[in-house]
Amino acid sequence: MRKTALAVAATLLACAGATSADARPDRDVSWNPFVQQSKSVTSDTRATRQRAQRQRAASRQRGQRVRYAARHREARRAASTSAVSYSSGRYGAGPRPRAWCGWWMRTQRGGGPHLNVAWNWSKWGRPSGPQVGAVVVWRHHVGEIVGRAPNGQWLVRSGNDGGKVRTRARSVAGAVFRVG
Repeated sequence: MRKTALAVAATLLACAGATSADARPDRDVSWNPFVQQSKSVTSDTRATRQRAQRQRAASRQRGQRVRYAARHREARRAASTSAVSYSSGRYGAGPRPRAWCGWWMRTQRGGGPHLNVAWNWSKWGRPSGPQVGAVVVWRHHVGEIVGRAPNGQWLVRSGNDGGKVRTRARSVAGAVFRVG
């Protein structure tokens, strides 16, 4: 009787363990009868791994390109600002800002960093009319009058005019004129 009870208990334990293990699916997704899997999805893990490796490599290459471009952009910016440096001239104006017409006028006439903004030159010096040597101020640009053009316009030399310092004939209608 004792042997029989033990055999029955062992059989029940074995069955209970087997049923619970069979009821749980393993990592294989093909157990679901309602989802029809293609052969490439279920058995082609090698291609999936290779595709993932290619995507990771492409991502690393994109990151390298972005870092390379940023590093070289900084180097180009440093080279372009150091090639023409007015910060150690007669009027040390410091490093050149992005919008630099006001900064360039500071290298010519002096003044504090607040004059890096073009419109702030409208409060510099004292008011005048258009004349050679006057500072001419528009809403977003500043320059100095250096002469008169044959067509009657004034010759204005200014920084950040087309990305460089240049002199050209300009209309001064609506501008403010100041002398130091």
